[in-house]
Amino acid sequence: MATDFWASSHYKRWIVDRATLQQARADDLQYVDDPEYFTFFSIFFANVITKLGKKLNFRQRVIATAIVFFRRFYIKNAYCETDPFIVIAACCYVAGKAEESPVHIKNVVAEARLLFSQQPFGVKSFPSDNSKLAEMEFYLVADLECDLTVFHPYRTLTALCKKESANDSAAEAGEVGTEVDDGQRYWGTGEGQLELSDDALQLTWSIINDTYRSDLCLLYPPHLLAITALYLTLVLHAPTRDLILQKSSPNLPSDAHNNAPRRSSRQASNSSMESKKPQDIIGFFAGLNVSMSLVATIAQEMISFYSAWERYREDGGDASDTARGAFQGSQTHAGSPYSTTTTTTTSRGSLKRTHSQSRSGTDSRVGTPAEGTEEPGKMEGTSVVTPLMLVQLLTRMRENRLSDLAHSTHGRTVAVDKRLERTQAAG
Repeated sequence: MATDFWASSHYKRWIVDRATLQQARADDLQYVDDPEYFTFFSIFFANVITKLGKKLNFRQRVIATAIVFFRRFYIKNAYCETDPFIVIAACCYVAGKAEESPVHIKNVVAEARLLFSQQPFGVKSFPSDNSKLAEMEFYLVADLECDLTVFHPYRTLTALCKKESANDSAAEAGEVGTEVDDGQRYWGTGEGQLELSDDALQLTWSIINDTYRSDLCLLYPPHLLAITALYLTLVLHAPTRDLILQKSSPNLPSDAHNNAPRRSSRQASNSSMESKKPQDIIGFFAGLNVSMSLVATIAQEMISFYSAWERYREDGGDASDTARGAFQGSQTHAGSPYSTTTTTTTSRGSLKRTHSQSRSGTDSRVGTPAEGTEEPGKMEGTSVVTPLMLVQLLTRMRENRLSDLAHSTHGRTVAVDKRLERTQAAG
């Protein structure tokens, strides 16, 4: 893997703006009443990739890479023209190769068919022929422009929190400049790193996992996502915040001085030298070589995303890898570590939770039939969104798109699909 993020294809070609994401969803918007559906599609497909990745015994890094491949693919494609389920299987297959955790194509097909045949997906037409997945792999790698190197925030997090092991000492995510073997890390001097408890570190890790359920992994460099997750953890995790404030307090309780055993001057001087320097959170963030206003902006986007996520309900979902519960202040108990009210403040003043404005870049090429005859309700009149609703909406989008393609003179104006021409030219 390239050691310099700033010289990598990830930074040069795959950090996009919101205008690009909105343009990617232009065709899908013709078949969706409310653009906020794309936020729920983003959550839904990320959860599906996570489930398939766990069945394939993938590490979290491999699952994150598969999600990034999926989002990059749908920057150039539309939901209404592709089958996202075969794309998901191809993303997992390619991500396993890219992250040196390969899985045989037969195993990917078997696990994908088993998973997608269950409710709420109800996909009965997932191909059993391995060649179909291999063909989709060809399309996927072509649309990814063979850029299979993906940087993630996880190593930045472990480095900032003194959890980096000897095996993880390799530079990543732009720690040094181009063709520089040693030097100051991009986040500062590397001194004064935070010491977090296991619970707080797990919460930070879960927040990073949640960034892959949105478009943030396409909009911002990975080290900014790691710093934002750390910032949110220090605000949300009450025990960690209280512990940091206690360590940062220069005054000790009077009982501590009265009950302390007497020591000689030599012992006192040695113990004072060996004592750890108290953590300075404000100084830590001030020493980072990043824009804190941008970190605050990302934090607000995450809070808005969690606010929209509250409307999404998925039965049987695994909540162990998400920090969603920490942001649901109205549902926490009084004794919960996350029971405090959370607000994010920028130079413009206090920012309240709002529904996410992000747009998810996902599309669908081949129709995917789903079981069930219920029609998904209108977003305006429905407070809860379920996976079954999204699968049914996806099926309707594909059917309407196919109808427009078959009767283009009477339907909506559609663009010519260049896929067959590309395949013939490549052959």
